Amino acid sequence: MERSERAVRIMPLGDSLTDGYTYFPGSYRVELWRRLTADGHRVDFVGSLANGPAGRGPRAHEGHSGWRIHQLHAHIEAWLCRSDPRTVMLLIGTNDIRENDDLPHAPARLSALIDRIRAVKPQCELFVATVPPQSDPVFAEGIRAYNAALAKVVAQKGQHVHLVPVHEALTTADLADGVHLTEDGYSKVAAVWYNALHAVPEALVPLSAGIGK
Repeated sequence: MERSERAVRIMPLGDSLTDGYTYFPGSYRVELWRRLTADGHRVDFVGSLANGPAGRGPRAHEGHSGWRIHQLHAHIEAWLCRSDPRTVMLLIGTNDIRENDDLPHAPARLSALIDRIRAVKPQCELFVATVPPQSDPVFAEGIRAYNAALAKVVAQKGQHVHLVPVHEALTTADLADGVHLTEDGYSKVAAVWYNALHAVPEALVPLSAGIGK
């Protein structure tokens, strides 16, 4: 089969904001898949979990509700080897902040997770999103500090790692419960992911067989 005829494998990776949790199962993945396929892209979301509205795109993902950075790190190698994504979309850090999990070192944990993904899948395009806002002012301040550090981490990781400005696209009006997003909020996030992916054309082209394993 020719390279252009195969679907690109994309792993949505993170916590409940990738899962969709209670408020909109499928999260940003529903609208993102619609946008990508409307452009003619063949896309498969991959991962060990599955949810979302029936008949509205691939349901697989690695969005683990309540998880923190170190928990993703503990499993990431196995997930990557099993799902073999071309592209990874990472959104993580909310629970580190909400649970006050050694926040000064959260950016270093994120850096280590990025390095592990790159080591296992060196040809993968990795997109790292800033964390959305929250209503609680204490958590909101923690998110601002984390996002600032996150941007610096991503800037040091080379040409295959890309910053995605999710936080800037949202306000607290997009929150369903002060933490998780409304369906409209997820649609806004989908638009940001869509623009980020299109800015890196390689992210939407499957690798040739045997490359990046």
